[in-house]
Amino acid sequence: MAVVKWDPFSLARAWSRLPWSLEEDEDWAEAGEGMTVYETDDALVVKANVPGVEEKEIDISLEGRTLTVKAEHKETEEKKDKKKIVYRQARQARYIYTTTIPCPIKPDQAKAELKNGVLTITLPKAEEAKPKKIAIKAH
Repeated sequence: MAVVKWDPFSLARAWSRLPWSLEEDEDWAEAGEGMTVYETDDALVVKANVPGVEEKEIDISLEGRTLTVKAEHKETEEKKDKKKIVYRQARQARYIYTTTIPCPIKPDQAKAELKNGVLTITLPKAEEAKPKKIAIKAH
């Protein structure tokens, strides 16, 4: 009997490559791999896929205008039968994402949330980076 290594994320990767219509969906980054950065009027939002990684295994740093996300998960599972190893499986996941922040932000008000393997970082824009309306004077 042959031993075949099972990859629990292979189906998720194949699923993400299908040509889904993702228009008008703010959470579209969740469907693919990697990192996505988009902006709203009030904030810059970064979404990074980190499946299988827990909150304590993620390091987010902002140095100047460079945002870096590092995540690493190591897992070892062993099943033994009278000190003779019958089965051993090790899984390791490592993600490193870096992006340049394109506008001034308020780093002290940044928020990060991990949900279903997607890390969402919200960086509120500084007042000078927010869009301004210009009034038109009538003559």
